[in-house]
Amino acid sequence: MSDFRLNTKCVQAGYKPGNGEPRQIPIIQSTTFKYDTSEDMGKLFDLEASGYFYSRLQNPTCDMVAAKIAALEGGSAAMLTSSGQAANFFALFNICECGSHIVASSSIYGGTFNLIAVTMKKMGIDVTFVAPDASEEELNAAFKDNTRAMFGETIANPALTVLDIEKFAKVAHAHNVPLIVDNTFPTPVNCRPIEWGADIVTHSTTKYMDGHGSAVGGAIIDSGKFDWMAHADMFPGLCTPDDSYHGITYAEKFGKEGAFITKCTAQLMRDFGCVQSPQSAFILNLGLESLHVRMPRHVENGQAVAEFLESHDKVVKVNYSGLKSDKYYETAQKYLPNGGCGVVSFELKGGRAAAEKFMKNLKLAAIETHVADARTCCLNPATSTHRQMNDEQLAAAGIPAGLVRMSCGLEDKNDLIADLEQALAQI
Repeated sequence: MSDFRLNTKCVQAGYKPGNGEPRQIPIIQSTTFKYDTSEDMGKLFDLEASGYFYSRLQNPTCDMVAAKIAALEGGSAAMLTSSGQAANFFALFNICECGSHIVASSSIYGGTFNLIAVTMKKMGIDVTFVAPDASEEELNAAFKDNTRAMFGETIANPALTVLDIEKFAKVAHAHNVPLIVDNTFPTPVNCRPIEWGADIVTHSTTKYMDGHGSAVGGAIIDSGKFDWMAHADMFPGLCTPDDSYHGITYAEKFGKEGAFITKCTAQLMRDFGCVQSPQSAFILNLGLESLHVRMPRHVENGQAVAEFLESHDKVVKVNYSGLKSDKYYETAQKYLPNGGCGVVSFELKGGRAAAEKFMKNLKLAAIETHVADARTCCLNPATSTHRQMNDEQLAAAGIPAGLVRMSCGLEDKNDLIADLEQALAQI
């Protein structure tokens, strides 16, 4: 399967039925699995054999879909989680512990920002946030002796900044730590961060990978390229014996290609249980089969909407990396030559009142907190997710009161523009 192109992998990777077996990935809806002897099961608990004993750790349906995502991203191994938030937490906590430090881009999803800045800080893990446009010198200055990971998003949600993956990877590797990149918005159809130096890739599969707002989920993909044993003193969880698994040293037993995901599954999934259900994994796979067909349409619609909004006299500013006027246009041309995603954000003249009236008059686009769906949806943070903040507080947070985030779906772009046009006319 590694010889096939990405479009084919979207449809075929991860599962190859044998003679007389189901053509579609089977849903293994079982919590437990039967074995003939205690010795057979004991080998699984000792990580001496591959197989399944309890779906809180691993399930065949989930593993088939994870294998497809690994193939799409060009990774050596992958696992599914219950959400994108769980994927980011696991990816970081798998190599961090109390006393560790993380360097992260400040331009990331608010939930992930809170996870790192608040929740993980309570666990004794510190963080330094850096601007996504920071120079190499500024990035280097953020590192400490206890830094264990660097984190960023390919296209940030909702700021839509584009990460210079190569620069971040260069700095991370100079300090002997892996770069973890959340690639949710572009998906591997439009960007494969591993090819630009990222070591671990995460996804909220709830978004474009699912594509239909049907199942919450996440994924972690390991490039299999980071040499943990070369920096064994920095990553004791991977490079010293795990007493909870009979003294196994993951990096020695499973090598660069398998250590990270094996530890993440055997240890973190075992203890936290943030598992994706087989049913959700099945739904996710249905979305993956058309991902390569859907993403170009999302990009086409996003570009058309962004160009329309940029020329409208009631719009102050448009954020979309496909516009030549966008701050991240050149960076996007490097990492996202086929376009990024269908999410556009724009600021309306008239602030909060204008945005509220605009939203009320939309007829095709739905008001939702979701993004990256087959159906177009919109959100005005000032009147919804950030409604507890006044206009001054919103401005300080970089979220103008008149900002609208629009996730362009798969509808006809002319209908989307017509809906925007009539709603803007009501302001």
